[in-house]
Amino acid sequence: MHTKLSGSPASASSSESASSSLRFAQQLLARAGIGMHGVQPWDMTIKDASVPQRALAEGNLGLGEAYMDGSWDAERLDEFFARLLRAGVADMVNPAALMFHAVKAKLLNLQNRERAWQVGEQHYDLGNDFYESMLDARMTYTCGYWKDASNLEQAQEAKLELICRKLRLQPGQRVLDIGCGWGSFMSYAAQHYGVECVGVTISREQCDWAKARYPDLPLEFRLQDYRDVDEQFDHIVSVGMFEHVGRKNHRGYMETAHRCLKDDGLFVLHTIGKNHRNSTTDRWIDKYIFPNGDLPSIGQIGDAIDGLFVAEDLHNFGADYDKTLMAWCANFEAAWPKFAERMGERFFRMWRYYLLSCAGAFRARDIQLWQWVLSKHGVLGGYERVS
Repeated sequence: MHTKLSGSPASASSSESASSSLRFAQQLLARAGIGMHGVQPWDMTIKDASVPQRALAEGNLGLGEAYMDGSWDAERLDEFFARLLRAGVADMVNPAALMFHAVKAKLLNLQNRERAWQVGEQHYDLGNDFYESMLDARMTYTCGYWKDASNLEQAQEAKLELICRKLRLQPGQRVLDIGCGWGSFMSYAAQHYGVECVGVTISREQCDWAKARYPDLPLEFRLQDYRDVDEQFDHIVSVGMFEHVGRKNHRGYMETAHRCLKDDGLFVLHTIGKNHRNSTTDRWIDKYIFPNGDLPSIGQIGDAIDGLFVAEDLHNFGADYDKTLMAWCANFEAAWPKFAERMGERFFRMWRYYLLSCAGAFRARDIQLWQWVLSKHGVLGGYERVS
């Protein structure tokens, strides 16, 4: 008979590995002023000893899945991530799995015509009632503009007004909205500026909701891939969609916009962006929130518009996304009792991790929010900036 003792070489080795991972994780977190015993609001509270190993082996994928499992917590998850990213701790954890993810993104077109619909089915089609409880009255699922705003409704209306002014909209003009969502921009522009709009989306839920919501406005909502649009418009807008296009499709996207924009028209591109051209998509976000997402850098957008558009203006208000995400999280948590039975505790932790980790990333200035104003030939006399 052979008895496996707790003090066997295998178990001793495992225990030593766990202790080593714990020490290393503590050293990394200390660089950001974060502890592991829940003393400060942004500290981790470890409930399972495997968490450090999972995080070091899998990066944010392991950390996020451990959080979803309830294996650790933090009172201020948003500030945990803000401090972590500001201190550059995430850059010091580079497991081999990330290398495979980077190579896959570089070699494969993860946002081709077939795969482009996945994000609509997985994320945007969760249920309109769910998003209604989290967003503003127009269902604007992008960064608000908080310059003169004191609440989410004001910030989102200010953002829509800002875009309309940047486009210099005039009554009777026809506008294309690439990735129109639930029609927030289109409805605002039609009601306040007297324009007609065509919007394309890859979410059936969004398309059906918008059609039912705005039957009396001059708006056309299409369940359509942006690559299939082939007609001209006075202006084009794209708000929070370019993040799904993918680096291998950036040029094709801009060629589509160039083809569809009249010679004297303007194109406002509103997109989240990254600071480093060669960085890759966060694996946890890719798996659980936005499949096949790919944030662009300024250089990648510059490459994509080269010879097609003149960059008239570039406006960064990424810090405003922190406030927007925190407002969404407050609404989500307040409404959660209505969805708890349907979606379950694991979804709650997943969604909270998504909103608060992203808020922390914007607070740390690790990611940005840009509005580009583009023209085909340059605005005669120059473009006067709107803010």
